[in-house]
Amino acid sequence: MKVLVIGAGVVGVTSAWYLARAGHQVTVLDRQAAAGLETSFANGGQISVSHAEPWANPHAPLRALAWMRREDAPLLFRLRWDAALLDWSLRFLRECTARRARDNMRQIVTLALYSRRQLQALRAEASLAYDHLERGILHVYTDRSEFSTAIKAAAVMREFGCERRTVTVDECLAIEPALAPAKRLLVGGDFTADDESGDAHRFTQQLASRCAARGVVFRYGITVERLSLVGGRVAGVVAAGEVHAADAYVAALGSYTPLLLRPLGLRLPVYPAKGYSATVPLAADSIAPSVSLTDDGHKLVFSRLGQRLRIAGTAEFNGYNTELNAVRCRALIERANELFPALRPAGEVEFWCGLRPATPSNVPLIGRSAVPNLYINTGHGTLGWTMACGSGAALADIVSGRSPEPPFRFL
Repeated sequence: MKVLVIGAGVVGVTSAWYLARAGHQVTVLDRQAAAGLETSFANGGQISVSHAEPWANPHAPLRALAWMRREDAPLLFRLRWDAALLDWSLRFLRECTARRARDNMRQIVTLALYSRRQLQALRAEASLAYDHLERGILHVYTDRSEFSTAIKAAAVMREFGCERRTVTVDECLAIEPALAPAKRLLVGGDFTADDESGDAHRFTQQLASRCAARGVVFRYGITVERLSLVGGRVAGVVAAGEVHAADAYVAALGSYTPLLLRPLGLRLPVYPAKGYSATVPLAADSIAPSVSLTDDGHKLVFSRLGQRLRIAGTAEFNGYNTELNAVRCRALIERANELFPALRPAGEVEFWCGLRPATPSNVPLIGRSAVPNLYINTGHGTLGWTMACGSGAALADIVSGRSPEPPFRFL
């Protein structure tokens, strides 16, 4: 079939790759000048099956209330009239029961494990190099109550196949010696040896190049205005007065997917969660981590990308606002200096923010929509990089009329 993919982020490009490999004729449209220039540009860099605990859990409502007045809060809801956010928040509260949180965790782990395997196979097949490291991910804790909760969550993840094991402070330092100056802050951790890290932007651009060599057509600088519906099916994509027609269409626009599909009567429970990152160029004498880390209390991750350290995280619910907030940017660096006081930048720190497409359950929306020839691949939240290859492979199966491999809750 002729398949048109809307969106050239990591999810859209992986979808294009697997669709082309399945034998389809694929075209990708994106408003940017190249692939991977929005939410995929400077994310946390983790392939983190171990991040499967949903934001919506029994502890979340009280934490969100406690953080409400903190400008540097890990999870910040801006108080404003926003019908979409109100609807999303009510759905979020419904997902906070122990039973739903457990089921959502199972879904996330299932897809993330499958995706990690797909990434490893794709990396070998396409000879991709993107500053990736296969050294695992270490979660560290500075609060005993949070650590106790994490021990229980890790046990559930092990049930579902993610080998996230609890470790002592001394074991944390053995895994990542750069944490030694922060030993007094730590109370414990957990380690997932099979997790990875790497530069999602570099990966996306390299894979786009491999896609093009396989015959995928990329049309950049095209802002999609709407989808044309005829007889209950999508007849084309309207952009700049031109209609782009295909047999099937894949909406992979991240947080912007609901805006495109709403006029068709499709209301996706996806809301933009603004995340921040700081990319620090490292001097030769910097004492910086080489194992990817997650600071659960501050909801931050640290990933080594060659001679750069990527510090990323937090979530701000403030609509489609993409302005950098100086307080939240500063909080990234302050926490990094607490954990790694010998971190020595070799130049200017680059700050960035992007809109993660979050569902209330953190379970992405993948599969066929109510419009027969329209498919959806969005809602991955903070795990778009982690789940991209598995989502793209599964979507290609669905478009091709095959049953996808993982036992996941597809649309």
